[in-house]
Amino acid sequence: MTVTAYTLAVLLDLFCVFLGYRFLFQPGPAAAGYGVPADPRGDAGAYLSVKGLRDGTFGLLGLVLLAFAGARAEAWFMLAVALVPFGDTVNVLRNGGTKAVAFGIHFATAIVVLISAGLLFAV
Repeated sequence: MTVTAYTLAVLLDLFCVFLGYRFLFQPGPAAAGYGVPADPRGDAGAYLSVKGLRDGTFGLLGLVLLAFAGARAEAWFMLAVALVPFGDTVNVLRNGGTKAVAFGIHFATAIVVLISAGLLFAV
């Protein structure tokens, strides 16, 4: 179980780093994949950059916690950060995105993050 807990945590953290990179360097496609398309050349550019910085920072923080503070600290971090994809679910639904994206991507991600937290607490 320990290997599974650490592997899932690292994969989730790296995925956040990837999302951050994508929102910073490919903001249009990243926004479309998020479920609420936005034109990075218009008023949304700054917000897409903020999302990129947020996601990338969460991923790096998770990796740092896991490496230097251990599984329990990472578990608490995962538990708290699960609020983000739950909020993203609501955001997509409130802004015209599809239920498939809201629940299939964001809500499902929140559940996987909670599973990761549970596995880390069990280590």
